[in-house]
Amino acid sequence: MKLQDLTKPWAAFNYGFLDESAKRELRRKMLKAIAIPGYQVPYASREVPMARGWGTGGLQVTLTLLKPDAVIKVIDQGADDSVNAVSIRKFFKKVGGVAETEDTQTATIVQSRHRIPEEKLREDQVLVLQVPDPEPLRAVQPDMSIARDMHGDADYGQLWLVLYEELVKSGRIMQGSSYPSLVNGRYVMSPSPIPRWDVKKLDNAHHLTFLSAGREKRIHAVPPYTKVEPLVFDDVPYRVEDHQDKTCYRSDVTGYFMNELPQEDGSARFEVSDSHFGVKHLKNKEGQNVDIGETWYKSGRMD
Repeated sequence: MKLQDLTKPWAAFNYGFLDESAKRELRRKMLKAIAIPGYQVPYASREVPMARGWGTGGLQVTLTLLKPDAVIKVIDQGADDSVNAVSIRKFFKKVGGVAETEDTQTATIVQSRHRIPEEKLREDQVLVLQVPDPEPLRAVQPDMSIARDMHGDADYGQLWLVLYEELVKSGRIMQGSSYPSLVNGRYVMSPSPIPRWDVKKLDNAHHLTFLSAGREKRIHAVPPYTKVEPLVFDDVPYRVEDHQDKTCYRSDVTGYFMNELPQEDGSARFEVSDSHFGVKHLKNKEGQNVDIGETWYKSGRMD
């Protein structure tokens, strides 16, 4: 027997890289996730040309949604020009022949790591969030079989206890990202490592959101116009990051989520986290005709 006898003849990749069997399975699980908002649906996570933990779940969902007329935007912690975002975007173009964009308004599919764009998404857009750990109960119940039973019983008392202990120790809830949120009044989910600023953007949003964890082989969804409530006590309001008075040093926009940039003299400058949103305002300052969509926040507050 020769080595070449053990190999298959060269063949072109299937459209969208994944084979049709994988796509069919993912579509069935995505439909189930939509039917049961917030419920973690297991799926057979396939191998893709990316290391586990770097967005393989989101990649598989987007590959399943690809079609030739799709327009793809990829965000990595708010930036469109990071190595990870650019590489994933180029991969989608290579395997699907889709158009690339950095503009939220023109995208049909937005895949993101750790951020939701500042501009509102429409009904004809889909948001795909990469999720490293989809299980909100992991910190209080490491045994996943027991955690599944707790979800089935809607037993989230231990999560409430963790929030209460933070209030007692620190005077406020310290959870900065992956804030546990109740979906459709039933299942508590971990909404990706998005900041608290972004969690409220999922509440009754016009768009469909998929949250996929390739390493953990779990997918859940927030359908359009679905209630998403961060877990808060009645007498302790939900607080987002205090960025209302922060101004981007490049684009001069105020009242949006900012990245803090430490300076050599010990001071700090702030830059709007949604990179292309800042680019739009820079172009607007230069006199260019730029379409800036409606935003979730105005002057640091939700409508």
